[in-house]
Amino acid sequence: MMVAAKKHYCCCEWKWIVFFQLLLATVVCSSHHGDPANDLVDIINKNRTSQKLPQLNDSPGLGCMALQYAELCKGNCTSNGVVNCKPPEDDFTEVFGPNCGVELPTFGTITGHIVGCQPKYLEPSPAFSHVLVKDSKALSILRNKSHTEVGVGLVGAHKSSFFWCILFSNGKTNSTFVLEDNGKGIKQKKGCFSGSTSPCSNGQRIPVFLNNVMALVLLHFSLLQHWYPTWFAMM
Repeated sequence: MMVAAKKHYCCCEWKWIVFFQLLLATVVCSSHHGDPANDLVDIINKNRTSQKLPQLNDSPGLGCMALQYAELCKGNCTSNGVVNCKPPEDDFTEVFGPNCGVELPTFGTITGHIVGCQPKYLEPSPAFSHVLVKDSKALSILRNKSHTEVGVGLVGAHKSSFFWCILFSNGKTNSTFVLEDNGKGIKQKKGCFSGSTSPCSNGQRIPVFLNNVMALVLLHFSLLQHWYPTWFAMM
């Protein structure tokens, strides 16, 4: 009787060790994902270098303004994913720049922008190909030879659309769209922007991460139940 109980205890203990090891591996693997705005900049530069075009400098100032653009327009997405929002050009210098703390004398020229929206969050790669660069016009903007800098912003709204924005400039690295005090004055409450050292708080990646973790955990648990049904019968 004692031997059987001991055997049952050991089996259960080993089962839970395996379970938590699988959970830990899943969490560690999933936590390696970075800021999706920075990931999009990497995808943009890989697309450009594949066409023998120079990489673009990741500008935090442009990225923050792209987030401001996305924040302003996030509720203006049609049911079929068409952006129905076009802020006045003055908003860049009078609203977006000041909100980010961009030093006015360093304000450069915006040489192009790409925007996109979807009812739900997408990971960087599908967002790039299915939302942002899905036609020849967007591809032409992306591969414009006059661009030298890029910034990406993205934000979602509760029970509403998710919005992405890419801004391009022909400014000089570290000379245009410079953030006051290296951006320490930006109070980022939601959204993500490229080049930022602030934690991404777009409110979408974390739920996606948790959903992926839970799905894998349930899969592992189901496999254990299938392989060792007697363990679960003894619990």
